[in-house]
Amino acid sequence: MSDQPTPVNDSPFRSESAARDAAPQFVLPMVVRIERAAPPARTDALETAARAVLVLLGDERSAGDGEWAQAVRDWQDARIRKVVRRARGAEWRRAEALPGITVTGKSAEVRVFPPVPLDGWPKDLARLQVSGTDLDDPEPPVDADPSAPVLWTNPELGMSAGKAMAQAGHAAQLAWWELSDEERAAWRDAGYPLAVRTPGPALWRRLTASGLPVVRDAGFTEIAPGSCTVVADHPALRGR
Repeated sequence: MSDQPTPVNDSPFRSESAARDAAPQFVLPMVVRIERAAPPARTDALETAARAVLVLLGDERSAGDGEWAQAVRDWQDARIRKVVRRARGAEWRRAEALPGITVTGKSAEVRVFPPVPLDGWPKDLARLQVSGTDLDDPEPPVDADPSAPVLWTNPELGMSAGKAMAQAGHAAQLAWWELSDEERAAWRDAGYPLAVRTPGPALWRRLTASGLPVVRDAGFTEIAPGSCTVVADHPALRGR
C-alpha cells in the first residue's frame, strides 16, 4: 500500500466512507517552530512542511524493515491525517529530542515525526497548541519555477497556516505516490525542490480539471468535507 498510488474510490483525502476507515487510525505529527521575535514566512512554512513529508517518505527508516516502516504502513492504510502544532523555546527543544527529522527552509523549521496512533501522541507533542499558527508573507512570493513541482492552493479557501501546511503535505504525498521509483529518486537527489503558490480563479479551474492529483479534504477541521484544497503539479505528471 505505502509504495503504490491510492485508488481514487478509496482516497485517504476524501470524506466518503471507505474500507480504510475500518483500519486503526494514525496521524503524522509535524511541529513548526514559531518564535515570537522571528516567526517564519507563511509560504516558506508551507513549502518546508511539504518537503518534510517527502523527506520522511523517502527516508530509509520508512521503507522495508526500517524502524519507522510499520508505523508508516499502518498510517497509509488508514486515513492520511497530518496535524501541525507550534512550538518555541523549550517546547521546540523538547520536540527536537524526540525521534524525527527537522527540515529547514529559508525562514521556517519544521520537524516531522513517524506516525503515531490518533490517541497516542508523545506527551511533549500532545501538550503543544494547534492554534496560533497564523503567519504572513512579508513580501509576495516570486513566480514559481515552471520546471519544478508546484503545489497550487485553492484561492477561494481561507485556511490557517497550520491547516495549509498539512494540505501542502497531502499534495506532496499524492505526487510522490504517482511517481515511478526513478522519478522519486531524481526528486530526492535534487533535494525535493517545490513551490507553494495560490493561482487566480481561472487557473485554479483549469488545474482542478487537468487530471493532476487533487487533495479533497475529509473535513475534520476548518473546511467543508470534499473541498478541493491543493493541486499537485509535478512536471513528471503533466500530460499523463
